[in-house]
Amino acid sequence: MLIRKLFKFENAHIVRNCSSDRCKRSIHGHSYKVEVLLQANRLDHGQMVYDFGLMKGIIKDLIDSFDHAITFWDKDDADYVTACKNFSARWIALPVSPSAEQFSRVFFFLVDAVLKHTNMQNGEGDVTLHSVIVHETDTGYAQCFREDIENVQMGELSLAEIVFSEQVKNEWAMPDMYDRLKNGELFDNPLVDLQVKV
Repeated sequence: MLIRKLFKFENAHIVRNCSSDRCKRSIHGHSYKVEVLLQANRLDHGQMVYDFGLMKGIIKDLIDSFDHAITFWDKDDADYVTACKNFSARWIALPVSPSAEQFSRVFFFLVDAVLKHTNMQNGEGDVTLHSVIVHETDTGYAQCFREDIENVQMGELSLAEIVFSEQVKNEWAMPDMYDRLKNGELFDNPLVDLQVKV
């Protein structure tokens, strides 16, 4: 079974080396929609694949980090990178260009890491990340699957190379969550006291 959770954010970027002159030479923004699709072959004690409320924590904070921020490729022109950092309190540096395709890979990578480092405590079964869809516009989107993360021809991703500004980190409910994620520490979902024994 599949479930889907939708997130939204506003972000600005430049996509270097693309075909469109406007996109590769000018900072511009989009109203992004991100769909996170989870799958499982069994349901938890609440008879859910994964409680939607649980996705309002770390996963939401990570995706919301991109809201009203500028995202740049860390290999872009050094003056541009410096300007982004100097003139925006909210920025994210990526080891890949911030295209819709790479955004879908980055979000897949981040959400997958969170799920792998989450202690499930309500009978969740084999919950895995199916895919992530990033809508850059109403008419265009990119969808990432696990094989796209493992495809080194699309660029390698690592938690250490995705960098969030101090302002972004200060706005997280758990300011040290990304350091904990990078260190492989577990996050605990709430322990559920079963009202009806199954």
